Amino acid sequence: MAWRPQPNDRFYRFIVGTGLALRRFFRIRVIVTGREHLPLPGPLNGPSRQVVPGEGAVVAITHFGYLDFAFAEMLLWNHNRAELRYLVTQGAADHWLAGPAISAAGHVVVPYGSGSGAYDAAVAKLHAGEYIAVLPEAGVSRSFTVRDCKTGAVRMAAEAGVPIIPVSVWGAHRLMTRRHGFSPFRAWRAPVRIHVGEPLLPGDLPDPVRDAQPATERLRSILQAGIDAAIADFPLAPRPGAWWMPAHLGGGAPTDAERQRLDKAEGPRRAGGRRA
Repeated sequence: MAWRPQPNDRFYRFIVGTGLALRRFFRIRVIVTGREHLPLPGPLNGPSRQVVPGEGAVVAITHFGYLDFAFAEMLLWNHNRAELRYLVTQGAADHWLAGPAISAAGHVVVPYGSGSGAYDAAVAKLHAGEYIAVLPEAGVSRSFTVRDCKTGAVRMAAEAGVPIIPVSVWGAHRLMTRRHGFSPFRAWRAPVRIHVGEPLLPGDLPDPVRDAQPATERLRSILQAGIDAAIADFPLAPRPGAWWMPAHLGGGAPTDAERQRLDKAEGPRRAGGRRA
């Protein structure tokens, strides 16, 4: 059986510190708006945020590239030293290198088949005061517009009675995304734009047994509005047809209809994270 260490606060801080060091090394410029929508900083437990029951939140993050989650984590860490617990796939957890890191960071693993156990574990962490981070699009959006979102974020927040904090990340996909691997050239002094949208408060969410789709669509709209705001003042002018811009703005990314066709052609994911 693969080694699975217990969650370790020191290891989590090491991972965050590594990310911050790489950001400084490449001189990546992170521009944030909407900070007023973040939770107020609370007490610390040593160098990290103290987990207080009743003070949890779901952090919903857009998913255009493979590093969006890292910039969202750095944002919350710099704001109130929060350690985000991500919902990650069993395929990632089974990886020989990523698996031990996921375990040590205290993330929640969604197993193959039914994810009910992971859902219950995430709700329990929210009740305890943790921040649970989700990528509600459930896959990278190659159109660079926000895809239809899964209802899990809304259902978890409603059941735990906590807010949802929408975090839109633009520009991190230029560093690493589908069919575009990491490039030190693109990363050097690259801008990354983050917008924190108005949170969905518990009173805005449905009763857990009711239809979560309307609130989920509202979440998608808030995330897309954050992307639109980030694009509007992004400090890098794209060339015509730039691959990292959405089609409706003259970019070379697939249209949303083309994205849906390509996603369908790939088929569902198999065990281990591979496509059918």
